[in-house]
Amino acid sequence: MKKFWCIECGNDYLAEVNRMIQTALITVTHDPHGRNVKLFQEFKELLEDVYSELFITVSEESSSNLLDALENSKFKTKIIPKLGAAHARREAVKFGLSGTSQFFHYCDFDRLITWVQKHSIELRKIVSFIPQFDYLILGRTERAFQTHPIEWQETERITNRICSIELGKEVDITAGSCAFSRKAGNYIKDCSKEKMTDAEWAMIVHRIANLEVNYLPVEGLEYQEDINSTNGRVTDSEAWLSRLKLSFIISETAYKVGK
Repeated sequence: MKKFWCIECGNDYLAEVNRMIQTALITVTHDPHGRNVKLFQEFKELLEDVYSELFITVSEESSSNLLDALENSKFKTKIIPKLGAAHARREAVKFGLSGTSQFFHYCDFDRLITWVQKHSIELRKIVSFIPQFDYLILGRTERAFQTHPIEWQETERITNRICSIELGKEVDITAGSCAFSRKAGNYIKDCSKEKMTDAEWAMIVHRIANLEVNYLPVEGLEYQEDINSTNGRVTDSEAWLSRLKLSFIISETAYKVGK
């Protein structure tokens, strides 16, 4: 697809044109304690204004308060078994493709809540330009990256380096967000099967669909302990080991998918 925008200069006219092309949100969550309900209720109207459609897959173990909040919004909700992040993301893609939108923004729900709370203007701008791309990796600026725990930073730098080598461009692949066209989404739906999808989807689009993969760093994918923490009560060694295992799986996927 033709690219005619740069984040440095922007272009209000082209942004307005792209807003006419529908972009849907697809997201996933496992939230048994309902910790994001209050913030979701605070910002749901903004999300409803930004996106043409909103799709979310919710684990069956999630809070009834969250389900009630979603019921009282424009989100289309699908309750699924808790079978891991990759399964939830694949189900979300299938769910989103059942709608009418031609472009999609995927973002982990906790990441989305952080983004809309801290950088809503940036989120709105990024969504308006998604229709320029078949696949767009949304990564983090250096400032946003450095807000993460050190064990995330050190292990993800290795994953990002391997994925960058495989794509032939510098990317941050582990931030939990991307955007794609319906064409690319159908390839993802048909081909995604790995344990982790962070690098898999980009490689499916790059190697199997033979479509261009682009990259854009954003401020909004920063880390907030009370929203984005995933470890619970673990030792430092356990935290490092957990992130190292994830790094290996994602890195191996970047290397092998589509070859």
